[in-house]
Amino acid sequence: MRLQLILPRVQPTEFKEPMVCPYKGCQGRHFEHHQEVDKPLKDTVYGIVSAHRFRCLRCKRTFRVYPQGVTRAQTSQRVKGLAVMLYLLGLSYGAVYLALEALGVYMSKSSVYEEVQAAAEKVPGLKRNEVFGSLRTPALGGDLTSVKCNGEWLHLGLAVDDTTGLVLTIDELPAEDAETLKEWLEPIAEAVGARLLVSDDADAFKTVADELGLEHQVCKSHVKRNTETLADNLASLAGSDVDGSLAAIGVTPEEALKDLKRLGELILSRQPEEENELGEMHQRYIEAEPPGRGEKATVAYRLRLLFLDRWSLWQRLTRYRVWKGAKGETVDGTNKGCERAIGWWIKERYRTMRGYKRPKSAINVSRLLTWSGNHLKQGGADLALLIA
Repeated sequence: MRLQLILPRVQPTEFKEPMVCPYKGCQGRHFEHHQEVDKPLKDTVYGIVSAHRFRCLRCKRTFRVYPQGVTRAQTSQRVKGLAVMLYLLGLSYGAVYLALEALGVYMSKSSVYEEVQAAAEKVPGLKRNEVFGSLRTPALGGDLTSVKCNGEWLHLGLAVDDTTGLVLTIDELPAEDAETLKEWLEPIAEAVGARLLVSDDADAFKTVADELGLEHQVCKSHVKRNTETLADNLASLAGSDVDGSLAAIGVTPEEALKDLKRLGELILSRQPEEENELGEMHQRYIEAEPPGRGEKATVAYRLRLLFLDRWSLWQRLTRYRVWKGAKGETVDGTNKGCERAIGWWIKERYRTMRGYKRPKSAINVSRLLTWSGNHLKQGGADLALLIA
């Protein structure tokens, strides 16, 4: 988890001049300074600051103006920001309370919780119908993860700008099927102007990309690992033709092993023009019979399915070789933007917990961390924007 957080500051001598009367229905814009009063404050530096009282010349009522970093609350914005920062860095609500107490500032566990949730509610964007910063990108990355919430698994969907890695949205999903993913991704893709969807090798994402009319890039790392595992398992069976299914279609064990080895080479090279070679491999096993009811698939039939799947997948696997956005944007062929964001902004904080109590808390904390991470390249996230 990489965070750079900027805490709110307390400046006892810096005041903003009032622009409009705060009382409902007045709208007065002319004021006179009435008096200066002491304001007790829970802060790591100042125990008391001055507040200015102004009188509205229209309604004759008075109101207070506080210095920068101070509100009507007893606790300064700096301490509230510090509580939020400590929680995001991995401390529990109770540990934050103890840390603040050691600094000479009292803040109850429930107050820490309320400040974290209140700050998260103010995070701009990162919702399906808003999208972070109203960003636009030709390449949209999508992935799913789950966290334990009140003893049950809560599904979260995360969308990123795949050209930069910035997270666009984090949303709760009721399920992980294609229809749910389409309902989730369609407004996001439309909002950012996406032409390409980058995802893992899950079939649901393929369906979504096709139904939304998006080009699709599946993660080359996922496919490589899956292919190597399948090829290794089949090689031990094909080498001895344990069930005689290869001999039945006129393929020798040596030819089968050669095809599996070549498949491994193709998965590493991933050139668009190699698609026809995979088609030829599939044709070699086309006569392998599917299993009957209650029967296991033969080695030959499993090879047939493996080569068919990789042949059908080839354009989605190699699209990154030729794809470019309108402004020359490119992608690297992986969905590491999503995986990195899930690891840093959702899982890293979640590992220190026994789970969330409320779905809203899980979403809030994940969005707050993500908002902070999205500002790394801008010099850090200013917590003053979120602290009331």
